[in-house]
Amino acid sequence: MSMQSHLVELEKRHRALEDQLHEALNHPGADDLEIAEIKRKKLIIKDEITRLKH
Repeated sequence: MSMQSHLVELEKRHRALEDQLHEALNHPGADDLEIAEIKRKKLIIKDEITRLKH
């Protein structure tokens, strides 16, 4: 996998997690642990994207 395709895949995963987070936050019975886990995963992916771009 080339670095560019890896970045594209990471960005797709980040957007998917953003959508998942948005859904969880708009759901009245959202689990705080689930929301925290989604945010943690997003941050890890964002950090990896930033590292690869620089």
